[in-house]
Amino acid sequence: MGNRDQTRVNDRIRAPKIRVVGPDGQQLGVMNVRDALLKAQSVGLDLVEIAAQADPPVCKIIDYGKFKYEQAKLKKQKSKSATRMKEIKLRVGTGAHDYNIKMGRVEGFLDTGHKVRVIIQFKGRENAHKDLGFVAMTKIIDDLKTMSNVDQAPRLGGRVIAMTLSPLPQGQRKRKFHLFHGELMEEDDDHDEDVDEDDESHLELGEDDAAEDEAAEDAVESGAEPSAEESKD
Repeated sequence: MGNRDQTRVNDRIRAPKIRVVGPDGQQLGVMNVRDALLKAQSVGLDLVEIAAQADPPVCKIIDYGKFKYEQAKLKKQKSKSATRMKEIKLRVGTGAHDYNIKMGRVEGFLDTGHKVRVIIQFKGRENAHKDLGFVAMTKIIDDLKTMSNVDQAPRLGGRVIAMTLSPLPQGQRKRKFHLFHGELMEEDDDHDEDVDEDDESHLELGEDDAAEDEAAEDAVESGAEPSAEESKD
């Protein structure tokens, strides 16, 4: 019952007078519902209420099946844009030059209206200093405060810390990082393509993986060859 279509069509339209839009978008003016229905029927179409809260309500002469299809398509597009985002990855040891480039990329994504997931990854002995990851996230938030809001605060999961940023309104954005020609080249671990906002696969890198990284690093330091399983990363 909750998903029942509430759109008023044809004789379900209750308002005595309505503003009518023709099949091609032309304004046909205000008329009573009966006259509008006759116009719709004369061209083999329906009369569909598209703005019930207007005064008078607005109705369009259109095929109702086509109307429902267009509405469903629009809803799907809005839903997709609302749940997709860009993704940028850093390490706690990312140098100043690379950091500036990555922040410029984040600003670019935000400036085109995208949400951005920022991920700090830990490998090997970096896992013992995850507090530095939160320090880095605090710096990123401060550096991007003129471009973004924090949608999801930095959160630790396995061997990554992740947070989600959303763009400020267009007129409030002010970029801090300026990129030069060639510096927008995609990094291997960055994703220009959209990723699902609800996708948490980046948090699936658990403590067992961190232990494997540390074991591999210990093996290298001792001169031993890491196993194939340990060196697969």
